[in-house]
Amino acid sequence: MNWQADWGLRFRMFLTMFLLFALYIVFASAITLYMGGGMVAFALIFGGFSLVQYYFSDTLTLKSMGAKEVSAEEYPQLHASVERLSQQADLPKPKVAVIDSNVPNAFATGRNQKNAAVAVTTGLIRTLNQDELDGVVAHELAHVKNRDMMVMTIASFLSTIAFMIVRWGAFFGGGGRGGNRGGGGVIVAILVSLLVWIVSYLLIRALSRYREYSADRGAAAITGNPSALASALLKISGEMDRVPKDDMREEAEMNAFFIIPIKSGVVGQLFSTHPPTEKRVEQLRDLEREMTAI
Repeated sequence: MNWQADWGLRFRMFLTMFLLFALYIVFASAITLYMGGGMVAFALIFGGFSLVQYYFSDTLTLKSMGAKEVSAEEYPQLHASVERLSQQADLPKPKVAVIDSNVPNAFATGRNQKNAAVAVTTGLIRTLNQDELDGVVAHELAHVKNRDMMVMTIASFLSTIAFMIVRWGAFFGGGGRGGNRGGGGVIVAILVSLLVWIVSYLLIRALSRYREYSADRGAAAITGNPSALASALLKISGEMDRVPKDDMREEAEMNAFFIIPIKSGVVGQLFSTHPPTEKRVEQLRDLEREMTAI
């Protein structure tokens, strides 16, 4: 495998993590104000969020999508593909999960290379042939090898918590009681949570576009077959138009994780987390020509 480190991606990941750390400080401070506590409350909240995020964010991501970890007996071909490509990528074999969904898609999540998971939908398995499925699995393994899925998992977890506070803060604010600051503490916490949610989403969007190009290049390096992934991307993109709109809306919020974004739903319509499929296919075809010429 001719794997090359992507320093552009690494810089973007470092910058994103630095900004996420700053967001954490602001977020924990706002929640402390909301609870009317001091430094002890701040430390407990900051530490609690960090621990939950580090150890459980991948599990929460899988559960939020209805992904079920499957055994080699249940999906022998999928497991064989993941194991073989993991060896080619010099990675520990990640957990394998399947989502019962007509939407053909896949994603990777986890806190590091030793604690990662690759999830695919039943729609994806039905849509692709073996070479194309290998290309998609290799793409997700490239995210694991690049460690960008860790940054995305952390950013998405923070965004989700902030969104929940924005959505439910007023209902659980104790009728306007915000510690020593009255109802103002609740309002400040909700406003800061809204800001954290927006900024974390923008960070996800900015990193996501670049990391998809990088993972496509990584998949080509792992499989040595860029055209298979290009074919898979075109198939998945074409199949999206045939999926019922209700199914599309249910999964649109996970766009940043998927190999192809959902085009339906509010998030899918207003914000794109991925580069155009045509440009990704063009890059893969360029890589194919380069490999053929060598």
